[in-house]
Amino acid sequence: MVIDTLHLHTFKNISAKSTLPSNKSDPIGIFDSGVGGLSIAKRITEHLPKEQLIYIADSQYAPYGDISNQQIIERVNIIADELINKKCKAIVIACNTATVNAIDQLRERLSVPIIGVEPAIKPAATLSKAKKIGILVTQATANNERFIALVNQHKNDAEVFIQPCLGLVELIEQGQQKSEKFNLLLNQYLSPLITKKIDTLVLGCTHYPFMSDAIKAIMPNNVQLLETATPVSEQLKRQLAKHQLLATHPPKTAHKFYSSSTNPRQNEIFSQLWQSEIKVNLFK
Repeated sequence: MVIDTLHLHTFKNISAKSTLPSNKSDPIGIFDSGVGGLSIAKRITEHLPKEQLIYIADSQYAPYGDISNQQIIERVNIIADELINKKCKAIVIACNTATVNAIDQLRERLSVPIIGVEPAIKPAATLSKAKKIGILVTQATANNERFIALVNQHKNDAEVFIQPCLGLVELIEQGQQKSEKFNLLLNQYLSPLITKKIDTLVLGCTHYPFMSDAIKAIMPNNVQLLETATPVSEQLKRQLAKHQLLATHPPKTAHKFYSSSTNPRQNEIFSQLWQSEIKVNLFK
């Protein structure tokens, strides 16, 4: 996959830890490899209704689980720099794969609060009575050393079964999470976890909450599903309060949505997942 060298030049010119003045009324930037981060953005609007959001879906490069670590870092920097140019006062990396691969270097480069997402392994270890936990992730997350360290740090005495789910993100990006192909793949990935008799299932990709109903239809009734939208929105609120950046008045401008994909169905797919009509602008 070819990365746009013009954009690479742009992010390399932004100085490390540049001080960027922010106002309470400035927007919050949120991005993901695609539409999955809308599950995080939606929860943020519920917890922080006075905040304006700018959301970027890098759908042309989705899923990040299929590209190299260096390419993920390059895309993250390109998008984060665009959000800084749009005067965002904080950035949420609403993507597990981008978080484990790129958040540390991004925090070194930029001074605004940066919130990432991580699979809910610690609460899963607490909740699991059988001490058997499944985690659904992309291939890049499954192979990431930071993710493996996180699992080992928080699993306590539980057994953890990591299940990469190739192909599911792409189908969600295409709005096909109710298709026969999607259900066949999902059954294929969940079957080994059923055999292992897990009682707690962590959704380790922000796309996966959009298939919660399909998962519940397949898994035994005793299996609890855990995702990260609420913890992320709570951490964002804490960081904004710490830096005195919480908005005090309703936003004057509507939320803005961008995608790097030219798929003509983007408006339809975004609107379906957001549960209201959305106009998606092209992010270049």
